[in-house]
Amino acid sequence: MKRNSFLRSCFALGAIVVAPISGIAEIVKRFRVNNGFSVDAGKSRTDKTITLFEGDTFFPKVATKDTDGDIYVFESSRVKEGGPAHHYHFTQDEWWYVLQGEFLIRIGDTTYHAKAGDSVFGPRMIPHSFAKIGDGEGKLLQFFQPAGKMEEFFSKVSEGALKDLTLEQQDKFREEYGFKRVGPAIKYEKKL
Repeated sequence: MKRNSFLRSCFALGAIVVAPISGIAEIVKRFRVNNGFSVDAGKSRTDKTITLFEGDTFFPKVATKDTDGDIYVFESSRVKEGGPAHHYHFTQDEWWYVLQGEFLIRIGDTTYHAKAGDSVFGPRMIPHSFAKIGDGEGKLLQFFQPAGKMEEFFSKVSEGALKDLTLEQQDKFREEYGFKRVGPAIKYEKKL
């Protein structure tokens, strides 16, 4: 084969391969937000707050669909003490930033006492949990990367999905959304 014919064949093949890839990029681009946006304090990106049975109210700030699943960010407001069961996520890293109040955040075997302005990072596959401690309202900014199915899970729980399930059924439900319960919630006793 002559060199020029060979090069033309390679370029033609490259065009055939690149065309579908650029088409896929265009399709993906359609699912992401193309403009910036603002979410006011005390408001939700989705115009819907999420209220969980554990006493949290979530205000989504960056919805999963905004980033095509790359991240999910929400503000969590909690008045009662406590938090979720010890668990780990199969594919999500989680980050907490304390906006108000105090929290115990356990990552693996280490428990951090986090106050306003502190942040704690929890890598995927490492068991973790948190608990609001003390009087008054506590607020966290929470971040999941990638978003996974966490927003959908919280929405379904807010709508009562776990209400009539046994503990075993609840665990199966959690696993369908990408995480596993591995222990009880953090127990905190007030010092008198």
